Amino acid sequence: MELVTYDFEVRGDERGSLIAIEEQRDIPFPIRRLYYIYGTQPGVIRGLHAHRQLQQVMVCLYGSCKLQLDDGRDQMVFAMESNARGVLIDRMVWHQMYDFSPDSVLLVLADDYYDEGDYIRDYQEFEQLAAAARR
Repeated sequence: MELVTYDFEVRGDERGSLIAIEEQRDIPFPIRRLYYIYGTQPGVIRGLHAHRQLQQVMVCLYGSCKLQLDDGRDQMVFAMESNARGVLIDRMVWHQMYDFSPDSVLLVLADDYYDEGDYIRDYQEFEQLAAAARR
């Protein structure tokens, strides 16, 4: 599995900084939904699922957390510490976020609307589907 990240251009001057994220330019898909995770309590793990079709880019706007990605064959952990870098969570990638700093704000940009049917919430089912896709 290859980690795909997007480094966003930081613009600014003595007044402060600005980062703009545009669909099809800064990330490779149209943005149909965005949400953010904050106020995560110590020791809590978020995510713990994969999507059949949905693609997402995560950006830690403030604070930090760890992002673990698993494609059914390889796993990797990425430290989310920069508000100028996004990480692609592709289709059929199990993901979980943990070790949130108390001030963490994690933004997620998604290529489609919420659809509960797109979620795979059972890891064993995910492993079976991922193995079948590799054949």
